[in-house]
Formats: sequence, C-alpha cells, structure tokens
Amino acid sequence: MRASLFLIMAIACGLTVANLYYNQPLLALIARDFNASAQDVSFIPTLTQVGYALGILLLVPLGDLVERRRLIVVMVLLTAIALILAALSPSLAWLTGSSFVIGVTAIAAQIIVPFATQLTNPPNRGKVVGIMMGGLLLGILLARTGSGFVAMAWGWRSVYWLASGLMLGLAFVLARGLPQSQPALKLSYPHLMRSLIQLVQEQPRLQQASLIGALSFGTFSAFWSTLAFLLEQPPYHYGSDVAGLFGLVGLVGAAAAPIVGKMADRHSPQLTIGLGILTTVVSFVWLWLSGSHMLGLIAGAILLDLGIQTTQVSNQANLYRGPTAIHSRLNALYIMFYFVGGALGSFLGTYGWSTWGWSGVCWLSLGLLAIAAATFLLGNRDRRTSDSRA
Repeated sequence: MRASLFLIMAIACGLTVANLYYNQPLLALIARDFNASAQDVSFIPTLTQVGYALGILLLVPLGDLVERRRLIVVMVLLTAIALILAALSPSLAWLTGSSFVIGVTAIAAQIIVPFATQLTNPPNRGKVVGIMMGGLLLGILLARTGSGFVAMAWGWRSVYWLASGLMLGLAFVLARGLPQSQPALKLSYPHLMRSLIQLVQEQPRLQQASLIGALSFGTFSAFWSTLAFLLEQPPYHYGSDVAGLFGLVGLVGAAAAPIVGKMADRHSPQLTIGLGILTTVVSFVWLWLSGSHMLGLIAGAILLDLGIQTTQVSNQANLYRGPTAIHSRLNALYIMFYFVGGALGSFLGTYGWSTWGWSGVCWLSLGLLAIAAATFLLGNRDRRTSDSRA
C-alpha cells in the first residue's frame, strides 16, 4: 500500500462523514429562517443519523459482496444529489426529508475503513483504523467549524451547495485513485442480510461494542444538538460561527486517534475502551458544573471529544481482530447501532434542553454513560469467568 493511497482514503472518510455534521451549527439559523422551535429543528440531525444507521444496515454490507471502488463512488455521487435537494429546500419538512436522504447515502466512509484494513497486515490494523479515524475526525472538525462561518457569511443554504461540489470532486478522485477489490462473498443479498442476524447472535464482542458505542455517541450528539442553543442564550449571545468554532476541539480527537489505535494494538482494546468511557463521564460532570463559563465549556468539549474518539477507535480495533471476510458486516452493524444511539442522543438532548435547560442535557447524558459503564464492567466480568473455565 502506498502512503498516498492511505492519505486519499483518510481524506475521503473525512469529507463523506462531514455531510452528517454540517447541520449542527446551523440549527438556530434554520429555526429562525423557517420560524420553527428548537424541538422542530431537532429532527434534522436526528433523522440524518437515523438515515445513516439505515444506510449502513442496508448498504455497507454490500462491501463484502460487490466491488468496493464502484460502490464507494456511486454512494458519493448520490450524496451530492441529496445535498443539492437540501440546498433547494422550500420548507422545514423538505429539509428534514433531504437530511434523512443525506444520512442514507453518506456511508462511503464505513466502506472505506474495512477496505483499508483488508489492504494491510493484521498486526497494523489498529494503526490503520486510527489513521482512517483521524481523517474522519478531521472532516467532522472542518464540517462544524466551516459550516458555521460559511452560514454566517452567505446563509445556511450555501453550506449545502459547497458540500455538493466537494462530493462531485471527490467522486472523480476516488474513481481514479482507489484500487479495485475482489468481493469476499458469493451470496445473494437476502442471504447477506440474514447473515447480519447471525453475527449479532454469535459475536458477544460485537454486542458489547455496539451498546457501548451507541450510548457514548448518544451523549456526543446530545451535546452538539444543543450547543448552538446554549450559545445563543445569556451569558453568551453568540451565533453559528462561534458554535462552529467549537469543532476545533476535534483536533484533540483527530490527533489522539492514531495513538489510541497503536495502544489497542500493543495492549488491550478493553483498557482503552474503559479509559474512553471514564473520560466522557468526567467531561459531562465538568460541563454541568462549568457550562456557563466559556473556558469551562471549551475544556469540557475537549474532554468529551477525547473520550468519545478513544472509545470509538478502541471498539473498532477490537472488532477488526476477527476474520477479514466479515469486516464490512461487523462495521455495518456496529456503526448502525452507533448512529441509532446518536439519533436517540439528539432527541434526548433537545428534550432535556427544552425541559430542564443545560443541566437536563448533562444529566440525561450521564444516565446514558452509566448504562455504558455497566455494560463494559459486566462484559469484562463475563469474559474473565469464561477464560477461567477454559
């Protein structure tokens, strides 16, 4: 594998997943434009994540069944079309529906990640996951930061026009730069879907990773779905540009992802998963105590991003210790549950904000993390018990 090819794949991960996050700093602007409430516009990020989970469930497993380069390019082109539909939205309902379609089609990164691991040797797969996740996180960072500033300068619709142009250019680069792949399976699509049920039933590692990942990402979505509303309120009185600037805290997660991947290779992913959950818990306690102070809010956001990305990279590195023939399906199931958790978190976050304010967002998030921590501890206890019996 050429280093330049890894770089192209990491950039592609970042640009494609960015489409899921452009809307978060824009919610206050969209609410004013359509004269809607915070609860009404909360369906935009929620349905984006629901669509992403559905796209992952139905489309990402095809990475084990069809030629991956063609599949990736087609999905990027469909995302470009969905973004144009969002830019043309005449109503909030149209924008919400377009956001769902963006989510369904913006799944190329989840085909690229297992593709990259298949192209490298097993001892380095954690490192490769870290590199891909670093690019992915950088894309999320730029999506949030850039969309806030672009929207303040030219309106929220310009964000979607710019994103569609990026997707068209990316499709051209990937069509020329990615290698062809040989499908790992020779099954019909219905048989492929049935095999997903078997994997969920037979893979306890997948069960634990999916629940922990979903709950952790739910807290992340709760924070980002309500941040723009917090910053609009006293004592801040800021707009979408400042909400977008908080995306810069993602530099910490992007920088940490390759390091966490190496740690998972050298030690145990269970160690780094536990550290990720603990860091996320500390971040929400801090955000609850210091959310009304800008420096406290920034510090809490940095801790949150570090904790979530540590958990994410560790979970995926743990899953990719299995056979390469099931990597796309493992990733599809894991990320599907991950974004179902994100959709739940977006809904709970805006509900907590509308009902109890910032304290409600933090305490609902800590409740989700308590379940994640219990899942982690029980899973480790069961693993030690089975090892002792063996």
